[in-house]
Amino acid sequence: MSNAQASNVTAAPNAKRLLWAGFMAILAAGVGFAIRGGIFDNWGKEFGFTGAQLGSIGAAGLSGFCFGIIIGGVVCDKIGYGKLVVAAFLLHILSAFVTFAAVPGDGGDAARTTAFNFLFGGMFIFAFANGTLEAVANPLVATLFPNNRTHYLNLLHAAWPAGMIIGVSLGWLLDDQLEWGWKYQLALYLIPTALYGIMFLGQKYPRSEAAEKGASLGDMFKDVGILGALIVGALLALFFADFLKLFGVDGDAAKNIGYAVGGVVVILVGAITRFSLGSILLFVLFIAHAMIGSVELGTDQWIQFITGNLFTSKEGKYLFLWTSAIMFGLRFCANWIEKTLKLTPVALLLTCSVLSFIGLQLASGMQSFTAALFALGIYAVGKTFFWPTMLAVASDRFPRSGAIAISIMGGIGMLSVGTMGGPGLGYMKDRFAGEALKTQDAAIFEEYKASQPSMFLNIKSTAAFGFDGKKLADAKGATSPSDAQKAVVAADRAGDRKTLKFDSFIPAGMAAIYLVLLIYFKSIGGYKVVHLAGTSAAAAKES
Repeated sequence: MSNAQASNVTAAPNAKRLLWAGFMAILAAGVGFAIRGGIFDNWGKEFGFTGAQLGSIGAAGLSGFCFGIIIGGVVCDKIGYGKLVVAAFLLHILSAFVTFAAVPGDGGDAARTTAFNFLFGGMFIFAFANGTLEAVANPLVATLFPNNRTHYLNLLHAAWPAGMIIGVSLGWLLDDQLEWGWKYQLALYLIPTALYGIMFLGQKYPRSEAAEKGASLGDMFKDVGILGALIVGALLALFFADFLKLFGVDGDAAKNIGYAVGGVVVILVGAITRFSLGSILLFVLFIAHAMIGSVELGTDQWIQFITGNLFTSKEGKYLFLWTSAIMFGLRFCANWIEKTLKLTPVALLLTCSVLSFIGLQLASGMQSFTAALFALGIYAVGKTFFWPTMLAVASDRFPRSGAIAISIMGGIGMLSVGTMGGPGLGYMKDRFAGEALKTQDAAIFEEYKASQPSMFLNIKSTAAFGFDGKKLADAKGATSPSDAQKAVVAADRAGDRKTLKFDSFIPAGMAAIYLVLLIYFKSIGGYKVVHLAGTSAAAAKES
């Protein structure tokens, strides 16, 4: 069998049907994500939320993903993919009802809190459904195409930018042109939801290499081990400390509960694996993927909002479409790029990290729409291959983990966005904007600052004041702005630029990690795909 033929070996006759069903499921998530990013300004104006509050709502639309994908990844080899698809479908529908329950009320703090809770809860359920679907789609595609995972996982995840293109286009038409309400816009993600339900209906699914081999849950978790559990536990501790505080739990009590949850996770994984330390390589990959979540999805969550501030709302949507179109096109080219440039997956990730750093650095200083196209185009090329290629690396190197390693990796990435990336960028935006205005005119700052400070990771020493959402919206929308309003808008834009510059240092750190991994693989004879002996995947490789 030639290399080209071997790369196209599939593990099931309905492989392409399942691939495109997974594509549609991720597309539904992308549509919802993009529409939500475009209605941040609607929520800020309607409910008076600060940047940090909007960041927390957006983060809930990602952090819930962690629970869906990790729980789904743990059980999918035992209960089957079909049951998880049904659960995700029902949760997607439920999330719409919870989100749409948010109403402005009388505009007071109590009404604002109630609206915040509904939006937060709805976004969390939405994310949980997305995570459950990826717990199906990622290991399913890795199993279906065992000899060409980088290509097919990138193809699967081309659905994400495709969904964002559709979502932003609909937002531009329905929000900017037709001025539809945000609830009608957000409801449109239910259309691809119905389609993926139909495409998955009645299908049979193959088993992963580990499941086919009869691996126990403890065996599947051994490569994750204590080291991997520590990362998950730490992120869960941060999540619960923040989550419980939002719903009235005392700050110290919320932190203690968070630590307890994280500790329980570490102990459970230790008990399941007989306290296996886990793979150091997988531990490093988990850390890198936490950074990917923050720089890719954390930035995506804010970029349309930021570019809309720096230019116009319409231009912000055009720029988001531009970056999404680049990602969509290039994710079909991963196989060609690897073969033509002779790049291993790790070398590809290193190259992407450098490009992302350069793109965000340039974006922080963009002054024109043309400059923005160039800077964000470089950033888009860089971020294109991060997520699916990392999943391919984990699947290539740790086949005995079944769906667990790649599901935990995806969960870590999303939970990182929910606990650090999304809220962190919102916090930085508040901090930098507030500091810019306070330095220029302290009196105007006092007039326009939010009633409550923004904090990062609930650390009191990080407290900083952003702007009141409604006052900022009034300043931006004023036809004849006062000097004070002009100063507020200018400070808000300065905060956006500094936030992008700060964000650029995350891919710089990732580049350092991938360089070390590149050297490591070279020292052991190069990057190679690992297969379990005696499985159909191994047989395909040997033939």
